[in-house]
Amino acid sequence: MYWEECILLYKYSFLRLVYFLNKSFFNKGVGLFMYRKNANGWLKHIDFIILDMICLQIAFMMAYFIKNGNTHLYNDFLYRNMAIILEVADLMVLLIFSTLKGVLKRGHYQEFVKTLKHSFIVCLLAVLYLFTVQKGVFFSRFILFLTIGIYLILTYIVRELWKRNIKKGVNSGKRRKLLIVTSSTIADKVIENVEKNNYSRYDIVGFALLDKDLIGNQINNVSVVANNETVGMYACKEWVDEVLIVLPKEIAYPNTLIEQLTLAGITVHMNLAKVVNSPGKKQFVEKIGDYTVLTTSINYASLNELFLKRVFDIICGLLGCVLTLIITIFIGPIIYFASPGPIFFSQERVGKNGKKFKMYKFRSMYLDAEERKEELMKDNKIGDGKMFKLDFDPRVIGNKVMPDGFHKTGIGEFIRKTSLDEFPQFFNVLKGDMSIVGTRPPLISETNLYEYQHFARLAIKPGITGMWQVSGRSEIIDFDEVVKLDKYYIENWNLGLDIKILLKTVLVVVCKTGAV
Repeated sequence: MYWEECILLYKYSFLRLVYFLNKSFFNKGVGLFMYRKNANGWLKHIDFIILDMICLQIAFMMAYFIKNGNTHLYNDFLYRNMAIILEVADLMVLLIFSTLKGVLKRGHYQEFVKTLKHSFIVCLLAVLYLFTVQKGVFFSRFILFLTIGIYLILTYIVRELWKRNIKKGVNSGKRRKLLIVTSSTIADKVIENVEKNNYSRYDIVGFALLDKDLIGNQINNVSVVANNETVGMYACKEWVDEVLIVLPKEIAYPNTLIEQLTLAGITVHMNLAKVVNSPGKKQFVEKIGDYTVLTTSINYASLNELFLKRVFDIICGLLGCVLTLIITIFIGPIIYFASPGPIFFSQERVGKNGKKFKMYKFRSMYLDAEERKEELMKDNKIGDGKMFKLDFDPRVIGNKVMPDGFHKTGIGEFIRKTSLDEFPQFFNVLKGDMSIVGTRPPLISETNLYEYQHFARLAIKPGITGMWQVSGRSEIIDFDEVVKLDKYYIENWNLGLDIKILLKTVLVVVCKTGAV
């Protein structure tokens, strides 16, 4: 039973890992941290660039195989150099001639013409290289022209399929969730504008109408989900990444709502026809559809910064999963025999901007722990219920209160004190639900008690460790102090701060200080 469970988990983990790594690097809509500022220039088409370069290399190998019956081209100095030159030429054409500009808006015929021109220029550059190094006589012209022909067909098909993938929202779960705040008089116009120009950027979660209560109705196949009174808390409690506010001239901007949303850490876009200054927040101008908006966010990060953070997460996540496998071999049987049942425990938590996900841990409590939580709430060190902490938790495996009042501990307390129970969360990191460094992922029951300022800690992905964990978490029982630490991390984030927190975490675990 135990070994079958472990084998199945890690077999599933490996298959999912391949899928998640693919999504992490090739999904245009990945939002890893706070607000992702839109990429400018070639970076916004990095997925098309990578796919294009892969297609060219595959075409070169296929042409060589057709001519020679093998794929040993990289053993030949001239052909190995040409493989590199073709990639450089392809990248130069993509960047200098901007052949990917407007790629998402091009029709099938326009795309073919652009791809044909692109392929022709790459071919000319390859011929120019052979002429310059005076090696043309030794290089097969058949292979070169066949490479360009295969590349033309292959990259055209791949581009069309990838655009179809984006437009159909196959990876819509990774696109940003946008709530539109507007009025009933212009709602249809706003949705048409946003969907026409931003289909690869957003999933529209619904309308919030400020002039009428039409909750439950639909406008242009988009549901009305909130009104003037409920929009603030809806944005906080549901999965909403950003809010776009576009109102007609006769309706004043809802200053109170904007303050609530920015206090909660939600990114707000306001049509520049009417703007509201938000001191202490990051603000900049950008475009959403045809609207020029002032974007207000608790913080933002560039695509390069997000890419580095994701790479950091994947590297640490892979190492962590290897360690988790090793730890499972030793600690798994002990957990199973101390408390028969699953070795791993999953629990629904609230992630970035309200996204729900299942967090994994080694099971350190008895199977009836959730049922017993209510009766222990009176002993909660954080009295308002926004977090749950006990000095001694009898639900932990091996914990007992002896007749003389002595607290006896067992394996459950050991793996919690040493933070070994956290290791399966490295799978959550690879999956993309969590980061190595972030904020503690709360329970849904806890977020139901949040006030607006508390939702700011959901502006980023939750992490295995964070500011709270390395600041003596057992001693901090004021939830507002926890939020203060989380906001400091969000507002001052950089990769160096992540590394610093990670190193401090190692010291905390080794010294066994602050763990619960």
